[in-house]
Amino acid sequence: MSRAPRLRVFEPFGNGRFSLYFSGQVISNTGTWFQNLALSLVVLEATGSAQALSGVTIAQFLPLLVLSVPAGRLADRVRPRTILLITSLASALVVAGLAFATLTPEPSIVAIYALVAVLGTVHAFERVAAQAIIFEIVGPDSLGRAVSLSTIALASARSIGPGLAGIAFQGLGATACMLINSASFLLVFASIVAIRPAQLFPRPRRAERPVGGIRPSFFTRELVTLLVVNVVVALLALNLMLVLTSTVSLTFAGDAMAVGATHTLNALGAIVGGVLAAGRDRVTVRSLIVACGGLGAALLLNAAAPTLAILLAVGPLLGLGVGYYQGILNAAAQVSVAPDQIGRTMSLVTLGNYGMVPFGALLMGWVIDAQGGRAALAIGGLAGLACAVFVAVRLRRR
Repeated sequence: MSRAPRLRVFEPFGNGRFSLYFSGQVISNTGTWFQNLALSLVVLEATGSAQALSGVTIAQFLPLLVLSVPAGRLADRVRPRTILLITSLASALVVAGLAFATLTPEPSIVAIYALVAVLGTVHAFERVAAQAIIFEIVGPDSLGRAVSLSTIALASARSIGPGLAGIAFQGLGATACMLINSASFLLVFASIVAIRPAQLFPRPRRAERPVGGIRPSFFTRELVTLLVVNVVVALLALNLMLVLTSTVSLTFAGDAMAVGATHTLNALGAIVGGVLAAGRDRVTVRSLIVACGGLGAALLLNAAAPTLAILLAVGPLLGLGVGYYQGILNAAAQVSVAPDQIGRTMSLVTLGNYGMVPFGALLMGWVIDAQGGRAALAIGGLAGLACAVFVAVRLRRR
């Protein structure tokens, strides 16, 4: 491969607006680790109940399940930049409220649930707008590559967030962790302010489309295929925080350092996977055949690991599979629809990704208790391979 194609992978970073957007996403996702770790430890210390901790997850993700579709419609009618300015400030205020709630020696769990639910409501609109704005930042020519690169922000935060959060909690306490996350949202606000509206690519609205002819259906065969794959993989294959942690802790009796190393290696692999996805010159829904097949094979390889050392060794391959799949999925979702439908499309993708979290956690938790973590990894692997076959059959070339 020549030098020029390799450099094209990072072409969106030559756009200063995309660099600002990407930096803000890394900061925000890293700050979220401070909040999530601190809340988990506070709730467990106050209640001693894993069920009480699951209430935090439900409060966080239930609004995403309910509000993702309205958030998508809003993102197709209001500039995503405007939505992100509002949601970043609102998030900073709500997390500041969580900081206040954790000041007392015996914090109110009900108050924590309520604030987390409010934050989840804000994030339902933020997550969709954060995807919809990418088109306006880079335009149609670099859209697929930029969307794939944007998935690296989450993996980058996952590679550094847990360690920094643990140090901050140990040295400064839960309230300080919340304030750090609140400050991260203010930095996101500043990065969005720096992206001037006049520099953005406008998305064509429905009124700007020709009135003649028949409007094509929104739910094309390709989009329906992508959405089905998204739900199945999110439900059965991507509960890795729960599955990997349980596999290391329960199956291999690993300590906290082993758990942290597993997730860090997974995140580093995901960064590489995102770069590989961004390196594709053309992404379609058919690209999910390779993405799902690779993810399934990586999950099965991890399920077959007989020792903790081997699990750690093959962990980056799983991360690579996850990062490549997520990069292809998000890029295919955006490039396969008209620009004025990106908001609604990404709301459905978000609904599948995050709406399945509570159900996937319950299902995989039952599998782990009954058969162990490697069985859960194997189920995810088989699901990935089945989705690859499903895409190949649904979209076979005529």
